[in-house]
Amino acid sequence: MEDRQIIELYWQKNADAISETSSKYGAYCFTIADHILNNAEDSEECVNDTWLHAWNAMPPQRPNVLRMFLAKITRNLSVNRFNARSAEKRGGGEIILVLDELADCLAGGTDAEAAYEVKELEECIRRFVRGLPERDGNVFVRRYFFTEPVASIAGRYGLTENNISVILSRTRKKLRVKLAKEGYS
Repeated sequence: MEDRQIIELYWQKNADAISETSSKYGAYCFTIADHILNNAEDSEECVNDTWLHAWNAMPPQRPNVLRMFLAKITRNLSVNRFNARSAEKRGGGEIILVLDELADCLAGGTDAEAAYEVKELEECIRRFVRGLPERDGNVFVRRYFFTEPVASIAGRYGLTENNISVILSRTRKKLRVKLAKEGYS
């Protein structure tokens, strides 16, 4: 079923919307959640919560790209679940590595001023990623939005893990410079 038809089912509050979404995007959303949580049970719960959040969001929202709309919901739910559980008790996931890699791009911690500037920072990063060469931008988004493992990204692009690590390192350096120039360091 086409995405626009699935969205229309949500707008009609037709229960088939959830089964169609699950059929088309279930594995995709599970992969996103599992990269963050590294726990099949928690990941499955996040995917099920994604369908509920999508149901509650449409209407009034009408996503332009259903896949990305669902990815963002899944990612946010997964990060929230990750933060809620004890990393020591339940094990880590790719999210710990991703956060460590990005930590040096921003100076300071989380203070009130940084919290206030989150929207501006998001837009700055969005512009930065759009300005990258296509492959580098895709690698960056796969790693830092979808928290995909380096090995998986390397396989997808037919590169070595070292190549991907170098691309990510260089891109983080460029991001650090961009953020400093914009006053975020």
